[in-house]
Amino acid sequence: MSERPIRPGLGEVLHAMGDAGRRISEIDAAEAGAGNISVYLGWDTEVRRRFPLTEEIELPDAAPALAGGTVLVTGSGRRLRQIESDPEACVGALKIHEGGLTATLHSSPRRLFEKLTSEFNSHLGVHQDQVARRGIDFQAVVHAQPPHLTYLSHIPAYRDDEYMNRRILRWEPESVVALSQGIRVLPFFVPGSAEMMAANVAGLRDADITLWSKHGTMSRSDISVTRAIDRVEYAETGAKYEYMNLAAGGAGERLTDQEIGDTARTFGIDSPWV
Repeated sequence: MSERPIRPGLGEVLHAMGDAGRRISEIDAAEAGAGNISVYLGWDTEVRRRFPLTEEIELPDAAPALAGGTVLVTGSGRRLRQIESDPEACVGALKIHEGGLTATLHSSPRRLFEKLTSEFNSHLGVHQDQVARRGIDFQAVVHAQPPHLTYLSHIPAYRDDEYMNRRILRWEPESVVALSQGIRVLPFFVPGSAEMMAANVAGLRDADITLWSKHGTMSRSDISVTRAIDRVEYAETGAKYEYMNLAAGGAGERLTDQEIGDTARTFGIDSPWV
């Protein structure tokens, strides 16, 4: 279990979600209503002051490991860049019931969404899987649509884990440190489908980030919302260098395998890509 000596309060988490939404938008990875964020809090969290309205909902999949916890999640169609200025309008707070089949959705009178994000099943599945297997009590999950990384997934050769990781991690020495377990490339699935959810949950068991081919990414962190966003930034930056190199006809020298390996060993990184 990850140790968190100081549990963040509701206001702190909402502030972090706002920062994350702004940053994702700044790197053009959340056009209009694209992208979504959720955070699981495994301790008793008072939400009624900020989210006084309640309704009972059925969860898209059973999440018994989350019972008694709270999941903060963005609403469908909400722009991530707007969370910072008015989180209550963009976010709902789910209190998961015993058994994990239903929950109470707490929301604000300023709520501007009808339903939670259409990809909520993937968020919920990742939270359930990680909490059940690892016993964590905090996790942030971020879905974004970084343009260079998504574009590369339209090229068949890049829809291979080995090919994609070797090329994304070869442009900056920090990449193998920040993305030590790399990217798991998934085939195209219809957004919000059960197939998408199952593949995504499995992919995030070992990888730092999943790439949903022709769609976007999902990253997770049990440290902070910022750490989940960092993984998107590092992956997208590597993809941008790769795109630039393709446009330049492959003229870039890149980091050698020896240089990447030396970096990993210096920082004590155990990576399958070294």
